[in-house]
Amino acid sequence: MARKRKGRDLHGWLVVDKPAGITSTSVINKVKWALDAKKAGHAGTLDPEATGVLAVALGEATKTVPWITDALKAYTFTVRLGQKTNTDDAEGEVTHESPDRPTDDDIKAQLGQFVGDIMQIPPAFSAVKIDGQRAYKRARDGEEFEIAARPLWVEELLLVDRPDADHVTLEMTCGKGGYVRSIARDLGDALGCFGHVRELRRTWSGPFDAKDGVTLEQLDEHAKTDGLDHMIQPLEAGLDDLPRVHCPESSVTKLRNGNPALVMGDVEYGEECWAAHDDHAIAVGIFKSGELHPTRVFVR
Repeated sequence: MARKRKGRDLHGWLVVDKPAGITSTSVINKVKWALDAKKAGHAGTLDPEATGVLAVALGEATKTVPWITDALKAYTFTVRLGQKTNTDDAEGEVTHESPDRPTDDDIKAQLGQFVGDIMQIPPAFSAVKIDGQRAYKRARDGEEFEIAARPLWVEELLLVDRPDADHVTLEMTCGKGGYVRSIARDLGDALGCFGHVRELRRTWSGPFDAKDGVTLEQLDEHAKTDGLDHMIQPLEAGLDDLPRVHCPESSVTKLRNGNPALVMGDVEYGEECWAAHDDHAIAVGIFKSGELHPTRVFVR
């Protein structure tokens, strides 16, 4: 007989304002410990030195992670001009240098090529798998390898500040799978002066904003209490980008058992949506001929 998982049955999202110097996995473990939560996961890894929104899913909310992962995200980052590093950020070794420094107009003229549907090569020091092994492990071992370019949607890329000749601060809104380090590297190459990320902050991710984030200090202060429960956003926040339909009482049990059932709403045939009863998500699925065919069900 399987042992019952210890901890509290918490279902929803806790936004953490991640500080620099800690991995995303460590943050998840700390949240799970502090809240005494049975189950936790996250939507979108941040590099250890990056800060900002790390959206932590609790309990049944972990089933909504794919929609937050797919949602648009916004970053503010500072590029160090004149230097390329092997990690494309300030943690790596400088491999190339240039005395040239572009003007603001030079930089703005190059930003357009990084907007829209672009192809991007992830950094060598990244979690991308090459023949079953993480790229960063191969890079640490000094191996030479190539990473295939991947598609990325960039909604917007703006120059917002120029602190000095060596640095430029940019804001980017992009879709799933974007590497800010790659943008900094490729922009530096396009400008002919090299570049790497000096500072990086994720300001929002889907419906979650950094201003609503809990700090690690708050997690420590309220650890093993219910002091942060009021900060937990509902599971339904993870479904913000999907249309909603109404699930009548007669359909609740059917949907929770994974069976098609009658729902009501203004959605197209074959469209993905989520069904709610009394404002609680019951299931996500495909709408067909007045019925929802569930692909995920929520049990709370």
